[in-house]
Amino acid sequence: MRPRALSALALGLVLLVTGCGEAGKSPEKAAAPPSASASPSPTPTPVTKPSPTHTTPAKPKLRPVPKKLPAGLHRASGSNGVALTFDDGPDPRYTPQILAQLRAAQVKATFCVVGKQAKRYPELVARIVREGHQLCNHSWHHDVNLGRRSAAEIRSDLERTNEAIHAAAPKAPITWFRQPGGRWTAEEVAIAKQMGLRPLHWSVDPQDWDHPPAKTIIKRVKGATRHGSVVLMHDAGGDRAQTMAACRHLIPDLKRRFGIALPR
Repeated sequence: MRPRALSALALGLVLLVTGCGEAGKSPEKAAAPPSASASPSPTPTPVTKPSPTHTTPAKPKLRPVPKKLPAGLHRASGSNGVALTFDDGPDPRYTPQILAQLRAAQVKATFCVVGKQAKRYPELVARIVREGHQLCNHSWHHDVNLGRRSAAEIRSDLERTNEAIHAAAPKAPITWFRQPGGRWTAEEVAIAKQMGLRPLHWSVDPQDWDHPPAKTIIKRVKGATRHGSVVLMHDAGGDRAQTMAACRHLIPDLKRRFGIALPR
């Protein structure tokens, strides 16, 4: 073969070998995946649905505390006699003691009954009525802010308490209502009257709820009581041993000096 022909043949073979893929690269290299040093493509952030939130319903706003007591409260017995009232019961420790003292003195008192206590101790409610004493609604669970709540809440509370009292003493009249803590509002007084409940306040408060000694309770009651007074004391709601001791002196003493009568 001639030299010129050989050169042309060699050149053709070289072009055939290097003609596939990019210049200077084998087909394998051209198809190879990117190296680890190459920047990865951004991964899309998964879209998550917000989880439902469980919020506590806002409590209804309370009315402001009145600056003075509303009109229409009964703060006198309606007679020359002194009215004795006992709040927060009935209680199996102390209510029977007061009932025994009243029976021994042959006088009657008004028991301001808490609905939960009436439901828990119905036999004591029945005994109070059976022994001739008067009943007073004192709210379901001694809610000092009851008068500041909505009209519907006030009515529901009083109705629930009346139902518990009547479950224990079906035919007993419930003459009175007393707001715990004396935090009366005009709205509450109006609702109680609509339900046939007369608002019973007090004129003598020896603060026996604060557990003073019996001699202090006696001194406070004797110093403040007049004809027609309404005396506030407690036969439940804590340790009432000092009240029981004070009443052993006060009941006969008040009967002798003023007479004891139910409010009217």
